[in-house]
Amino acid sequence: MPKPKKSWREKLADDKGLPKIAPVEGKMTTKWGEGLMVIPAPREVDALMQKIPKGKLTTINELRAALARQHKANFGCPITTGIFAWIAAHAAEEASAEGRKRITPYWRTLKTGGELNPKYPGGIPGLKKRLVAEGHKVTQKGKRFFVADFETVLFYP
Repeated sequence: MPKPKKSWREKLADDKGLPKIAPVEGKMTTKWGEGLMVIPAPREVDALMQKIPKGKLTTINELRAALARQHKANFGCPITTGIFAWIAAHAAEEASAEGRKRITPYWRTLKTGGELNPKYPGGIPGLKKRLVAEGHKVTQKGKRFFVADFETVLFYP
C-alpha cells in the first residue's frame, strides 16, 4: 500500500536538517561569487513572508538577502528559497481552505523585477485579484504579469 501523500503544511514543517551554511565552491563561484551561502529551512522563508504588511510587496531576492543577514552569510540559495516560498503559498491556501482567516500573504511575494509567480495557488487570475484588492496595479508584458511601480512599496524583511 502506498504512503499517504504529505500535505503542504507537513512539507512546510519538515526542515530536513536545514538551515545549512555552505561555502560556495567549484563551478558555482562563476555565477554566485565566493563566500558563504545559506540554504534556509522552509519555515524560515514562511516566517519572512508572514511579516509583509498589507499594501507592501517583496521579492524572492529580498527574502534571500534577509536570510543571508540572519545567518551571517553572503547570500541565500535562490533555488531553495523559491521552492520554499512556493510550498509556503500552497500551505497557506490549504489552511485557508480549512477555514483559517490569518494565512501567509504569499501574493505579496513577487519574482525578480516585480513579476507575479504563476505557480502560486490561483495562478495569475487569483494573484491579480488579491493584489488589485490591496491597491496595486498589475500590468501585462507579453505573457508575463508585473506589479507596476512595485519598487515604491517594496518591503525589506
